Amino acid sequence: MSTSPLRTTTLQAPSTAAAVAFAAVATLETTTAIVATTGVLADAVDFIKSADTKADASRVVALTQPSEIASLVSATKGAPINVIVPSVALLGLIPTLRDFARQRAPVAIHVPVGSAAQVSEVLAVRDSGCALIRSTSAQSAVDYAVGSALASQKLGLPVIHCFEQALSQEAVDVLAYAPVSGQSQVSDFLQAASASQDGDAEDKPSESATDAAHRVFAQALTLVDGNESSTVSYTGAADASLVYVTFGSPLNVAGAVQVSLIRPFSAAALIAALPKTATRVVALEQVTQQPTPWGPLLFDLATVLNSVEWAAQTDRPRPVLLNAVTTAPLALFSADKLALVTAHATTFDSPAHFDPAVVAGIASLEEADDIDATSAAAALTELSLEEQQKRVEKIPYGQLLRDVFKQRLNVANAAEATTIWGDSAKTETNPEFGFGQLASFEKERGRLVLAVTDVLRTVSVPLSKELHAELSKWLNGRDDPAVATAEAAERIAGLLAAEKDDSSGLDAIHRLCGFFASRSSWLVGADEWAYDIGSSGVHHVIASGLNVNMLVLDTAQYPFAASSKGKQRKKDIGLYAMNYGTTYVASVAVYASYTQVLQALVEADAFPGPSVVVAYLPHSDGVFSANYSPIDVLKQSKLAVDTGAWPLYRWNPSLVDAQQRFQLDSEKLLRSVQGFLDRDNVLAAIGAPNPEFSGELGAAVEKKTGDRLARKARGDLDNLLGGLGGPPLLVLFASDNGNAEEVARRVARQGKRRGMDVRCLSMDEFEVDELPFEKTVVVSVSTAGQGEIPTNGREFLKSLQSASINLNETSFAVIGLGDSHYWPREEDAIFYNKPARDIDRKLAELGGKRVADIGLGDDQDADGWETGYADFEQRLWAALNIDVVAGGAEEEEEHKRTDEENKVISNYLRGTITQALGDSSCGSVDEWDGKILKFHGTYMQDDRDLRPERLARGEEKAFSFMIRVRLPGGVATPAQWLAMDQLADEYGNHTMKITTRQTFQLHGVLKRNLRETMRGINRALMDTIAACGDVNRNVVASANPQQAHLQPEIAKLAADISSHLLPSTSAYHEIWLDDKLVAGSAEQTSAVEDHEPLYGQAYLPLKFKIAIAIPPENDVDVVAYDLGYVAILDDAQQSILGYNVMIGGGMGMTHNNKKTYPRLATCLGYVPKDRAVIVAEKVMLVQRDHGDRTNRKHARMKYTVDDHGMEWWRQQVELRLGFSLEDPRPYSFARNGDRYGWVKSTPGYNNFTMFVQNGRIADLPGNPLKAALVEVAKAHKGNFRLTCNAHLIVADVKDEDVPAMSALLAKHRLDNLDYSALRLHSMACAALPTCGRAIAESERYLPRLIDLLDSILDDAGLRHDAIVIRMTGCPNGCARPYNAEIAFVGKAPGAYNLYLGGSHSGERLNKIFRETLTEEQILEVLAPIIKQYALERDDGEHFGDFVIRKGIIKETREGMDFHNL
Repeated sequence: MSTSPLRTTTLQAPSTAAAVAFAAVATLETTTAIVATTGVLADAVDFIKSADTKADASRVVALTQPSEIASLVSATKGAPINVIVPSVALLGLIPTLRDFARQRAPVAIHVPVGSAAQVSEVLAVRDSGCALIRSTSAQSAVDYAVGSALASQKLGLPVIHCFEQALSQEAVDVLAYAPVSGQSQVSDFLQAASASQDGDAEDKPSESATDAAHRVFAQALTLVDGNESSTVSYTGAADASLVYVTFGSPLNVAGAVQVSLIRPFSAAALIAALPKTATRVVALEQVTQQPTPWGPLLFDLATVLNSVEWAAQTDRPRPVLLNAVTTAPLALFSADKLALVTAHATTFDSPAHFDPAVVAGIASLEEADDIDATSAAAALTELSLEEQQKRVEKIPYGQLLRDVFKQRLNVANAAEATTIWGDSAKTETNPEFGFGQLASFEKERGRLVLAVTDVLRTVSVPLSKELHAELSKWLNGRDDPAVATAEAAERIAGLLAAEKDDSSGLDAIHRLCGFFASRSSWLVGADEWAYDIGSSGVHHVIASGLNVNMLVLDTAQYPFAASSKGKQRKKDIGLYAMNYGTTYVASVAVYASYTQVLQALVEADAFPGPSVVVAYLPHSDGVFSANYSPIDVLKQSKLAVDTGAWPLYRWNPSLVDAQQRFQLDSEKLLRSVQGFLDRDNVLAAIGAPNPEFSGELGAAVEKKTGDRLARKARGDLDNLLGGLGGPPLLVLFASDNGNAEEVARRVARQGKRRGMDVRCLSMDEFEVDELPFEKTVVVSVSTAGQGEIPTNGREFLKSLQSASINLNETSFAVIGLGDSHYWPREEDAIFYNKPARDIDRKLAELGGKRVADIGLGDDQDADGWETGYADFEQRLWAALNIDVVAGGAEEEEEHKRTDEENKVISNYLRGTITQALGDSSCGSVDEWDGKILKFHGTYMQDDRDLRPERLARGEEKAFSFMIRVRLPGGVATPAQWLAMDQLADEYGNHTMKITTRQTFQLHGVLKRNLRETMRGINRALMDTIAACGDVNRNVVASANPQQAHLQPEIAKLAADISSHLLPSTSAYHEIWLDDKLVAGSAEQTSAVEDHEPLYGQAYLPLKFKIAIAIPPENDVDVVAYDLGYVAILDDAQQSILGYNVMIGGGMGMTHNNKKTYPRLATCLGYVPKDRAVIVAEKVMLVQRDHGDRTNRKHARMKYTVDDHGMEWWRQQVELRLGFSLEDPRPYSFARNGDRYGWVKSTPGYNNFTMFVQNGRIADLPGNPLKAALVEVAKAHKGNFRLTCNAHLIVADVKDEDVPAMSALLAKHRLDNLDYSALRLHSMACAALPTCGRAIAESERYLPRLIDLLDSILDDAGLRHDAIVIRMTGCPNGCARPYNAEIAFVGKAPGAYNLYLGGSHSGERLNKIFRETLTEEQILEVLAPIIKQYALERDDGEHFGDFVIRKGIIKETREGMDFHNL
């Protein structure tokens, strides 16, 4: 009769698994998930759902995949849950189990085991952080199922309960329990203080968490069955000398310890259970062959016997530890069989391992496949290659690879053992030897992907329905081992064999059949590879970016000595790989944590790129030598891990959450690895959604600032007491991008170190007439434009050239910075560093003493200008012969705040903007507020036409601000047009600009009028936030598609995306609209709490642009954006089904910097239209997390796409989406211009598209466009649409209103479209005088150039033939020049680079044809090409296609080919 305090009933169940399921559902009353992939578990589901059990079947959730468990647990929101899974599923659940442990989830996982293999699978996850307990009978399975689940709830600790399940399903009769919810004993147990905080905690104040867990589990089991229970119990004689220890299995022997709860493992409980008389301890384990020579229980026992706790047992000797590992069920070991095993064990006086089944006669030696250490003693060199391979496969990690990846495993360099253990000087030992094979596999598999993609896209290829389905499934899941299986490959091969003769495409695929199955590719090597990472080939593997995994065995003995080989030092491959930044890295030790090794191998295989797993396997003479001792390996491994000499960790740079990328799996970490993390965390913090900076970092900055102030104070005191004791040095600079100024400041710092009295000024701050009074002058000057001096040196140079001063007492040196290839023609070489040469020559002519020859910093050198500066600096100080003085000022580079730091410390875009706006002493803001203002939609500019004159008068530059409106889709009402017009007159320069971003821009707004202008825009129901800055900017959409009825839909999508990706900060409203003082400065950072759920404090690495197009019109140039949507229509062209998602477009580049280039977007896949918004979010988040935040010239998304590749991008986006993108759908574009004149739109409505030259809305003599459009806006009843080509559509004019509107347009000559087709397809950026980056004219010059080209076109009869022509004043590409058929990009004032070969539809890049052409040269070059085009073109052939067909210019599709001529 039961002694349980709980109410019981008798239950007849078809299996133990069914009884456990009943306990979970009916007794524990929890949601119970059963992964019904086996017959026993499927029957358990049927049993629970049967009417006989009277259980609440709604609690049962039948799962088909173990991967569904995590989602189910998450959905329960912390409620207790029971899960029953087959043991084979546990390996794949390791990450999930670790998550449960971190979350302290009350999850009880019940696992049936009936064989040694299944027990091994359970023990493989013993280090997952979950409790692990075992029951060995049907009744104890039910008791433990209830008890362990209750303990899990109380402790907040997930538990794995494995129970015996007969291989042949048999019915069982057990005592079951009534629902626990109504039983007071259970509620009292759960409500009592848990763990070490129980009521009797005062009696055991030092109780560890492990011991507390054992106590709670024992209490729970006692509560269930009514008998005093223990998680670690001893049965047998009190004076036994030989004691067996098992995992939960009872034995009929003289002495046995039964460890039911093996995790957490309690050393105290084991020590208390073992008799003090024990001289031998036998770990009896039923497991399959392990990667190590022993079973997992031995690890725990060895740890205990070598622990501090055992050392404290001064009255007992340390027993000999023996390991008896068998695959035979322990139930077969009867008393007489165990007597034979005991007799055998007593013969050992030192540690040993053996198979008890062989000793007892249960199994033969052959069946046991025992690992005999003595048989492994033969020297490796004496074995055949086949035998060598077998030995290598016995390496613990080699066996783990086979166990985890099975038939998928591909170890490229394991053809013979010497490739792993041989001389590193030999080719076959080098990682590249095997890497070549793996790289070849990746290449061939890539060919297979292209071949399959091509066949599936080609409608004419005859495919059976079955083959089409199989190929589609494989293509979508080719990197998923569960999809790209050997079985699937065999099915596809069979179908291809039957159909390959029908198509050459299918035949090509059939020849590549060997690459269908997914492989886990590995290179295995020893620590020979660590002596020279570069020449060993390790670097090349890591840098390849291919999905190749490296397992590097480190064999150094603990304690580690200084590893060396000749003059080479051993490198930390793991640390090297982590510093590389794009490699998965793990440090593992199988003798310390088996589960961690498994998880690392699985994660490395899943990582989409190179992986390095560094594995510890200490030995002195080799794992196959006669003196190799597995016990010593165990001890060394444990010591190395416990002391932190060999930390266990995993580093996964692909994880979105920067805090989760590094996982320390042991307690201690090497200082070198911690140093890497400290450095990485600073960068990760800047890029994280919510950056946090260390207090130590702030303290360090504070100390550095304090030291600097202290040194300054000491210097001031010295000057007061002793005067200016050092020789004087004047450093002058003229700089347009900061480099020449940086050189000047370096020279100044070096002078201070030498005790000199240093002044550092811009040239125009110094009077040339004062030069004769200077002893030593150093000049640093950069080159602008066509050999010109930067603006802040012009007046100085002008005065110097006309000066008649005597410099006999003045010594000087000059360094210039320039680009020797900026002007490629031989006759233009004179412009290279011309300002520096002119100044150097003039100073010498005036009698100055040149102390060092001119220094020339060249951007073309490998280190840029740094190379020339280093040489100049050395020569300068050698010539001056002034040494560094004791106590001289240290050379200290001022920390230049980065853009990333500026964003973070701005307090969500507040900065000190409010204070700057209130400062009426100047018309500007400082550099850092200027950068933050961009996020608010405004740029600070100055009128460069007025700059020289104002500087000559000593006045401030003519500062003003450009304001850009956020106008998704370019749709505005007449009222909004009138509001913008009024603001342009009241606060702007009386003009408006329709930008290539499909929105309004105002120019010339003074700082004092910024706030009122912003408020006026807001009153018109518009805003400017995120119109500029490192965020998603204005979303553009096709303005006048042929399918006009679809325009409202895409306009709404543009608005929805813009709204969804809008920054959440309230700074915009606080600064511009509420007239309240807001926090943002360093002194006010605690005043405002804000957040950015999408962007984080650091926002994006750089700007992010989105466009939406409806084929066949590409009026937005959709592939020129970071993210583009190409609408896919139904067959009737009436409805949008979804969108092809294009990523990685972008126009900007830098002259002569081939690492920068324009790029057109690549198709990522297709998405239904209802998912378009969320796709935009996820694509942007991938760029947020992986874009370059250290180099803004490399920060655009186009470079992130090229750095990682499209496959990686698709994986990253789909990972965040939670669903897969579909394959791209076909589409075609015909043009990228606007359709001018009247166009019928939706029934009853019409649109008129007017040409606006370069988007400028202004009143000019004879053309009062701005005033005319005011009259149109007052009369118009529909909307305006701004186009991405900077033109204007008077939209939605009703049929009955067309005559009146036509008359109004004609009255103001707005209907005049009698322009050449070239002009109608032209576009230019604003450039001079307001753009600070402009090198040459653009908007103000292109109309004149077109006038000249029109005469050539007229002569050739091409006036009405459209050619897309664009111009920009600098290479940043605001007018999208690089996909135009003809493009001009400013190189210097009055000089342009000429590009040819873009496509008329905007889908192909152009390429440079001639450099630095003047107007006369442009006409000379283009005239013959235009005439040739007129005479030799094919029917309907566009100019861009013609110049490629004729070989005039090379076709360019990829951005990385842009500079290849």
